[in-house]
Amino acid sequence: MASSISRSPEMAEIADHYSQTPSPEETQRTIRRINAAYDWTGPDDPDNPRNFSLLTKTLSIASITSLAWASCFAGAIYAPAQASVGQEFHQGRLASVMPLSLYNLGMACGPLVGAPLSETYGRKTVYVATTPIFLAFLLGSGFTRDIVSLSICRFFAGMFASPNVNNTSATIMDYCATRYRGASLGIYYSIPSLGAAVGPLIGGFVQRQLGWRWTQWIAVIVTCVLYIPVLFTKETYKKVVLKRRSIRMGMGDSSSQQTSVSRTIRHFFTVLILRPFHMLFTEPIVTLVSLYNGFIFGLLYTFIISVPWIFRHYYNFSKTGESLSYLGITIGTLFACAPFVLIDFSYYQKRLIRWNQTHDEPLPPENRLISSMIGSFLLPASLLVAGWTAEYQIHWILPIIFQGLTMLACLLIYAGVNLFMLDAYGPLYGASASGAMMLSRYSLSFAFPMFALEMFQKLGAGWATTLLAGFTLLMAPIPWCFFVYGERIRARSRYESSL
Repeated sequence: MASSISRSPEMAEIADHYSQTPSPEETQRTIRRINAAYDWTGPDDPDNPRNFSLLTKTLSIASITSLAWASCFAGAIYAPAQASVGQEFHQGRLASVMPLSLYNLGMACGPLVGAPLSETYGRKTVYVATTPIFLAFLLGSGFTRDIVSLSICRFFAGMFASPNVNNTSATIMDYCATRYRGASLGIYYSIPSLGAAVGPLIGGFVQRQLGWRWTQWIAVIVTCVLYIPVLFTKETYKKVVLKRRSIRMGMGDSSSQQTSVSRTIRHFFTVLILRPFHMLFTEPIVTLVSLYNGFIFGLLYTFIISVPWIFRHYYNFSKTGESLSYLGITIGTLFACAPFVLIDFSYYQKRLIRWNQTHDEPLPPENRLISSMIGSFLLPASLLVAGWTAEYQIHWILPIIFQGLTMLACLLIYAGVNLFMLDAYGPLYGASASGAMMLSRYSLSFAFPMFALEMFQKLGAGWATTLLAGFTLLMAPIPWCFFVYGERIRARSRYESSL
């Protein structure tokens, strides 16, 4: 009977099981392998982008930032070509400005393309996949034979260029420690605006020498050159990096990382459409920040449209002079990051260090607002001086200087209130809050070019800028109110904050 028991399949299976029981060391190794598929293995995990070499991080950030710059450069380079397009296609000014406005509207729709791709395939894949489509539509813009085709091509070019702008801030945060988020993003926030400012400066020369079609083709060439380094960057999105590591380790895609198509669609419909609209109309922080930042970007495109007319009408600038008149907003945008970084290190970083010594919870997000509070009064003052010095034809350098200060103030405001909003809503709802702000930003950038020039022509530079300054003065208390009452407002929010 003993022999029959020893030969039974059940006993053989049990014996085989105990003979293969792993040692404690093997168990620990298996646990570490499993954990490595779900999270970083520690602060020194080599796959964590924050542990890449300084050279790798610097070159990667420079590459993707340059691509974001090119995407906005391609949008604004069309501005000086409006008259030539209208003349060739026998169109009025409103129809001729539509390719500029529709590019911005396409930028507003871009996250519907880029965000699902980024979530599933990673940030680098978005840059690599959408940029060639953007370039194809931009190239086609130069070959169009009517205003409708040009407008359609520009719209889709903007849609597929948008992920280059919107994903860059997320990639930068993958590389940078949380402590340096303010300085890093403060520098980046000036880059797209710089592209929009440089675009018409270069576009004016290109349009006169080569024709309006070359404004599109020059943008294609520039973007192609800046696209190549992006191909050699590494993936930074944590979820995708861990999924690929799990596959390399022979563990397949972990169940926590698997998401059905229907669930993905529901997720992005909520995050990108439903929740941003709901927050836009129910959350005071999102409503006011979106309104303020949207108006600021509208101001940028107001200058892009009106600056050549101002210096032609009041100072009799030549065509070359009209193009060079964009230097004011270009230089102002270029140097806007310097005072923001100074404020971040001299105020915010010191407050953060002292706070962390005595508190366990994060520093209140209201401390991000200092730059916006400064910019809120610098903006209307700069607008008034820029407009009335031109109206009274005081030396042309003064309106150029104060146009630059206007853009500097705009970016101080934008960076401060945007970081405040991101910190207030945290990682869970910050993406939806940013989506609402982005919708407002590009929608007003779509609208302003259609009436900006007529407003300046009918009111004159002085009264037109006074009207704009009045609106900015009405919005100036926004960051101050958030600084004083922000904690109470956040306490009443329907959405979980970061605190």
